[in-house]
Parts: sequence; C-alpha cells; structure tokens
Amino acid sequence: MADFKYEIIEEIGVLSENAKGWRKELNKISWNGAEPKYDIRDWAPDREKMGKGVTLTEEEALKLKELLQVRYGRIENAR
Repeated sequence: MADFKYEIIEEIGVLSENAKGWRKELNKISWNGAEPKYDIRDWAPDREKMGKGVTLTEEEALKLKELLQVRYGRIENAR
C-alpha cells in the first residue's frame, strides 16, 4: 500500500461510535497536501487507524445537503 499523508483541517462532528470506540466522523481533511475535502470515515479511538471512507468536494457536499433536505425536509442545526 502506498504511503500517504493527511491533515485534519477541521473536526466537524461525530456521526456514531461503536462498542470498541471507533467513531464515524465528518471532518475536513487535506490528503497529500491537496485542497481539503469533506471526509466521512471510521477512526480508531487513538486515530492511529482508519477505515475506508468517502470524500466530498464542496460542491458534492452542497449537493448532498440538497438531497437530504428534499428527502427529510429542512434540516435545522441539531445542537
């Protein structure tokens, strides 16, 4: 497997956590020094390991938001 570098630019939120402490997170991550993208993936408690994930550009994230609003109605801030 090829080496790669990443930097978590912004921690946006935790979507879920399993019994072993792995957390599915939404973050903004720069992969190999590239423009940061939205990233959804599982992370080990110490962040030394990660699962497979999905990355989204700004445009894709906005489209996802639009699709979710159509599906579920207007989404208000969950806090």
